Amino acid sequence: MPVSAQYVARETASNLWRNRLMTVAAVMTVAVSLSLVGAALLLKQGAAQAEGEWQRGTQVVVWMQPTASSAEVRAIGTQLKTLSYVDQPCVYRNHAFDYAEAKRLLGQVYIEAGVTAAQTPTSWRCIPVHPQDATAVIAKFSGQPGVIQVTAPLQQIRSEENVINILQIVFVVVAVVLLISASVLILNTIRMAIFARRREVSVMKLVGATNWFIRLPFMTEGMIQGLIGSGVAATLVYVLHVLLNNAGNPVSHPGSLLAQMRMSGWAVFGTDAVVVLVGVCVGTLGSAIAIRRFLDV
Repeated sequence: MPVSAQYVARETASNLWRNRLMTVAAVMTVAVSLSLVGAALLLKQGAAQAEGEWQRGTQVVVWMQPTASSAEVRAIGTQLKTLSYVDQPCVYRNHAFDYAEAKRLLGQVYIEAGVTAAQTPTSWRCIPVHPQDATAVIAKFSGQPGVIQVTAPLQQIRSEENVINILQIVFVVVAVVLLISASVLILNTIRMAIFARRREVSVMKLVGATNWFIRLPFMTEGMIQGLIGSGVAATLVYVLHVLLNNAGNPVSHPGSLLAQMRMSGWAVFGTDAVVVLVGVCVGTLGSAIAIRRFLDV
């Protein structure tokens, strides 16, 4: 018995309408779970984007003593040029530059302390190839002649990375639990549709209907539930992307974590494509398990 698209569409629509409350519940569960999956993927991509920004902005500063000789300053600069884990060139800042920067950052406190430009340390400033390479620079130059100390925002980088990693784990765990729940709910929806039509299925089998003729509408029902739920989730993920990009506007919030995690619309399009694909797979898998367990054909 051939399977026509019209038959599949009619039977699928009939099944969805007959169990509409279960269908709505399954679609909403898929939507919520896949929204969390999409949010986790966005967070992962944003973390990679932020890491790139940190990599470009993680500055290691080798502070020289105000009384350091020219030979000591040149020696530090020469060593920095030979390091493969430091982006070149490193920049030297003289007394006047660091004095002006200290006044800008510390304001009146620095001026009232009576520190002059000649008493302000000079500095070598470089960016490590990877943020974790900052520790190697600190270890190499700490205690060298003419060096006061070597600084880098290691704690800030570590804290931001820990926060992102924890959020990723939480999102993924919750999303997996909800995806399993969505699969079970779709399975139950298909089971109810099978039980509601069990006599009809028996008659169809007696008149020569093939297994696929009977199974296909049920398979399509689960796939449509997953597709609709994932479509809602993809929309929510895109809305989340827009809201986060607006909240992380680099003009109004320069240097913030959200500003560093900003992504293009094309990157989100790829995430939405994955969300829709996972939704279709969840719906199809749930219906396939239900058919295998509860449909005797």
